[in-house]
Amino acid sequence: MQLHQVKPIHKQKSKKRVGRGGKRGTFSGKGVKGQKSRAGRKMRPELRDFIKKIPKKRGYRFKSINRKPKVVNLRNLEKFFNDGDLVNPEILLEKGIVARIKGKVPEVKILGAGELKKKLKIENCLMSESVKKAVEQ
Repeated sequence: MQLHQVKPIHKQKSKKRVGRGGKRGTFSGKGVKGQKSRAGRKMRPELRDFIKKIPKKRGYRFKSINRKPKVVNLRNLEKFFNDGDLVNPEILLEKGIVARIKGKVPEVKILGAGELKKKLKIENCLMSESVKKAVEQ
């Protein structure tokens, strides 16, 4: 028997064509089944989901640059002050009627809820129209 007479015992089996993409065997390193293992899978990028969750308009958690003044009503002035006292933001802070904003004395606006029977001197405070009339009287 010569070398050219030798015949294979088993027929050559053609290789199973699976996976496609590198030397990774049947599943190409994608695991088995499921959306992630499919060809042409379309997964949304996580960053896009994050961007979509952020509201488009400015009304959501919008903070104005201008600080709003702290509100004090006439009934509070009637209760905490005596006749002829001086009313200004520093004194209101000392009496605990208003609180500091980021360590600073806040701007104060006096509104007309309640009745003022005492005569008070008001300084460095914003006032509503009804309070201006009440103070003048």
